[in-house]
Amino acid sequence: MAELAQLFAHIEPSQRLSRDDGLVEAMRIAEALLFAAAEPLAERDIEKRMPRGVAAGAVLHALKADYAARGVNLVHAGGKWMFRTAADLAWLLATGEGEVKRLSRAALETLAIVAYHQPVTRAEIEDIRGVAISKGTLDLLLETGWVRLRGRRRAPGRPITYGTTEAFLIHFGLEAIGDLPGLEELRGAGLFDGRLPQGFGIPEPCDGIGLSEDEDPLEDDTGADFVAGAPAAGPKKLAWREDLARTEEAQPASEGCDF
Repeated sequence: MAELAQLFAHIEPSQRLSRDDGLVEAMRIAEALLFAAAEPLAERDIEKRMPRGVAAGAVLHALKADYAARGVNLVHAGGKWMFRTAADLAWLLATGEGEVKRLSRAALETLAIVAYHQPVTRAEIEDIRGVAISKGTLDLLLETGWVRLRGRRRAPGRPITYGTTEAFLIHFGLEAIGDLPGLEELRGAGLFDGRLPQGFGIPEPCDGIGLSEDEDPLEDDTGADFVAGAPAAGPKKLAWREDLARTEEAQPASEGCDF
């Protein structure tokens, strides 16, 4: 990718293009960078390769509009840009090979609670769901890279707090966690029948990287590997598993666990 960018870096000042042609050339550069990249790119990384004085944001939005009707679309999710197959053509690439693993209802409910209520503790998740979380549910969500360990709540027992990751935003095509549907959108989709308790509402989700006022950092790098959405490697037991084990040992046994 660096070599590709260098091809555009040595343009003589006398050969600078007009404003319209300059935008086209900048779009070509952004297009080349995105296609050559092995992973989604942040706007600031693309702007480093733009001609002097050209804002990457305007270029990327112009490129996104240019690709809107094509078989491949430029999308912005999780604060990064990437090319994806157009949603209506996804069936063409489905080979039917391999086993599709689906999250259980308990895991989906837990993921939704983490997304909307983060930072949230295990006890708070159980309180919202009205049932205890089975032992492997949070393990599974951590292993998918969609949930991370944020810190510890400033409360007795200092329970671990959970939040979503950049990988969660990218997978679900969200530019920011605030793009999650609100109550009216969910009602419009037919997910509520209108018989909601008075005062029922959906919290405004926030996934700020920094800790909130009632959170303390983890004592070690327990959640470092999950901030980027990737599990740690190595023969030893994962640190986050040890931290979860200690938390689970402190939890009183409860009935009604779902598996």
